[in-house]
Amino acid sequence: MPLHLLKRLWQRSPQIGVGTASVPPGMRIYAIGDIHGRFDLLRQLHQAIRADCADVSPLTTLQVVYLGDYVDRGWQSREVIDLLIEQPLRGFFAVHLLGNHDRQLLEFLQHGTGGPQWLRYGGDATICSYGVRMTDGGGAAKRLTVMRDELVRTVPQQHVRFLQQLPLMHQVGDYLFVHAGIDPEKPLAEQTERDLLWIRDEFLESDNHFGAVVVHGHTTTREPDVRSNRIGIDTGACYGNRLTCLVLEGQQKRFLTATAARPSSGFAVPDFPV
Repeated sequence: MPLHLLKRLWQRSPQIGVGTASVPPGMRIYAIGDIHGRFDLLRQLHQAIRADCADVSPLTTLQVVYLGDYVDRGWQSREVIDLLIEQPLRGFFAVHLLGNHDRQLLEFLQHGTGGPQWLRYGGDATICSYGVRMTDGGGAAKRLTVMRDELVRTVPQQHVRFLQQLPLMHQVGDYLFVHAGIDPEKPLAEQTERDLLWIRDEFLESDNHFGAVVVHGHTTTREPDVRSNRIGIDTGACYGNRLTCLVLEGQQKRFLTATAARPSSGFAVPDFPV
């Protein structure tokens, strides 16, 4: 089928909206927004999820979907990844999606690229969480090389494999889970990694029906952002001190939150960070 017809078909997808979307019978899904090194909030939210499903039927299938951005800005990125690998929610099928910050960490580790931008937007906190310190001697390029070499030696291979294997999207029932969103002008098969990890305005401002309700993070709001075609659940764990979880069962939708009185990072970040 020609590309323009595929795009037209995508734009005329079934009118599935927040009010009618559902997950398959016998399933409950917990979707968790951007964590950004907030080990304290993630641990608290895991406890809330365990309590929330304590009386669930043993026949119910439980899924937990993490929307990416496990690292940067908060001081405990290493501890977050340790928790996800070593202490998963028992009895859950877990899906860990890739976020743009996770991709930037991988790019720096594997290829030494994007270092200055990554450090500027929270990578410095991740480096500290692995016990690597900024060096003072030599020029900027040399300091970056020394720092990267030490980070490569320090980051456990288990963490690298975890990051390398993260998928870009996950679909269940009438819901599509991604980190940032989708390009509303493209069919799913044509979405690029950059679309799924970085998109913002084109997606956020679109009133298209996508054929599924998109559950996403990446763009921070004070409260969960529930629209007719999407649900945003990045509520600023690192600087708003609130980590949000969307709970889906049948057509029901509700939220769990973990909160803290003060941030774990002193870094200044914009209202809509990258």
